[in-house]
Amino acid sequence: MTVKSFPYKRFRYIGVLTVVAVYFLILVGGIVRSTGSGMGCPDWPKCFGSWVPPTDVSQLPDDYLEVYKQQRVDKNRKLAGYLDKLGFEKVSASIFSHPNQYIETEFNVTKTWIEYLNRLVGVAIGILIFLTVLYAVPFLKTDKAIFWLTFISFLLVGFQGWLGSIVVSTNLLPVTITVHMALALVIVALLQYAVMRSQSGMIQTRFDRSNWLFTMMGIVIIATFVQILIGTQVREEVDIVASEMNGGNRDLWIDRLGLSFYIHRSFSILLLAINLYLAYLVYKLKDRQLKVLTSWMLFMLAIEVVFGIVMAYFAIPAFLQPLHLTIATLLFGVQFLMLIVYYYASKKATEKPVVVLN
Repeated sequence: MTVKSFPYKRFRYIGVLTVVAVYFLILVGGIVRSTGSGMGCPDWPKCFGSWVPPTDVSQLPDDYLEVYKQQRVDKNRKLAGYLDKLGFEKVSASIFSHPNQYIETEFNVTKTWIEYLNRLVGVAIGILIFLTVLYAVPFLKTDKAIFWLTFISFLLVGFQGWLGSIVVSTNLLPVTITVHMALALVIVALLQYAVMRSQSGMIQTRFDRSNWLFTMMGIVIIATFVQILIGTQVREEVDIVASEMNGGNRDLWIDRLGLSFYIHRSFSILLLAINLYLAYLVYKLKDRQLKVLTSWMLFMLAIEVVFGIVMAYFAIPAFLQPLHLTIATLLFGVQFLMLIVYYYASKKATEKPVVVLN
């Protein structure tokens, strides 16, 4: 297949930039959580009713607490009505009856601007992914799947933005935060696959596929995905404990966590074992590209283990919380890249050579 260079290179550049930006947003989101800034803006998409948030409480009406609480309740009532019509009565009941939405959020200029900057990064990603879709249009003539992968990612980012508004309206309802995280990982995976598919012709390695190795890669990816979601639930428990203890006595927080923490800690041992086994299988291939990716996987895994130990035994340092989450998502991304590279490298073993002009 012969292709023109510029449109395809442009797509790869903007695609990679978008993936990096999504990871950066995950880091910023972790900072929002670790600083307790999730409700720094009690409304959405505006912040305290303005596109540029206030810098002092004097800029807000005297009854702003009740006003924004009522706005959240009204929005949740409307959402519950839609869910009822769709047959999700139990889900709507749990959302509307949850006490979180009745908690009033006092103005804090630092938290407000942290959350506001988080939203600005989200807007920037929306623009980037829209450009990614535009630059994927030329692939409609050569590989339609690339265009549709980016278009689906664009739709999911839009849904992610709407879900973000629900996270705010429900005052950080736990289940919405977990879904929010899961969707971010799905978006990352779709974008990574689209970008790698666009340059699969440049993968020169060829070897027969081992179904066992391919399966192990899938198992490791799924296990990491599950571990991240369990970790998100642990983080939700940490937030509850922190609120109950008014942010103090951090050394007591671990003892007050529930079952999710112990599952997360125990599952990490299994995750470490299967990652090491996967690394052993990949290193046996003696492929340079896969070896580099595997080394990065092990490096990130080691960092995660260290971070986890420090957080468990040293009172959950606030600065480590967003780093722990970000490295985990990067680990997921590297594992997924390994799967893609292995898939195309083994696929080429059964195909005739392909000529690609760059």
